[in-house]
Amino acid sequence: MGGMAKTEEAHTRAAKRPSGRRSPVQERSQDTVQRIFRAASGLLSSAPIDDITTSRIAHAAGLSIGALYRFFPDKQSIIDAIAVRHMDEFRAEFESRLASLNFSDGPAFLSTVIDAFVAFLESRPDFRAIAFGQISAATRQRQTDPNATGGGLVKRFMIESLGMNDLASLDLKLRVAIETGERLFAYAFEQPDAASRAAVIAELKRLLSSYLFSS
Repeated sequence: MGGMAKTEEAHTRAAKRPSGRRSPVQERSQDTVQRIFRAASGLLSSAPIDDITTSRIAHAAGLSIGALYRFFPDKQSIIDAIAVRHMDEFRAEFESRLASLNFSDGPAFLSTVIDAFVAFLESRPDFRAIAFGQISAATRQRQTDPNATGGGLVKRFMIESLGMNDLASLDLKLRVAIETGERLFAYAFEQPDAASRAAVIAELKRLLSSYLFSS
């Protein structure tokens, strides 16, 4: 009897142990979320943001509005989720390139980060539509933290490669640089042509490099 009890106990523990595999319900939920993201991104790439509603997103995703609301309470939550996904993607892509890049100074590193972000925005019209002014204040605050995304990449370089160790002062400088940079990125993408945009980006690089790296 004792052996049977131990066997049953082992089976119970095994049943409770996470298998590492998602259940069919989880798989369907993830698939539905991805459909919502694809639908919203498609609309953001082709329609004015004010014309996009949760009903339009649900219709484009082939869902009822009730099914959409099971995952997102409103349009803003969808926009925020798409923005966060893109920022995470940008950081992952750039970090994967770092091992093959060699930087001699801070301005060169900053210039590369900025060029990569501009190219990222140009290739993702859905993100470009929401990156400047459409993200909620709470999500924007998290994404503009000096430890997040672009700011985090520059901060790590400044600490590891340039030996900066006054973290409180560095965080303040990065917050100011991020706020300034965000406004100038928005201004750059308001320009009527690529040459005008490039001129604004060049000034953005000069301004931030001088602020962050001048002695």
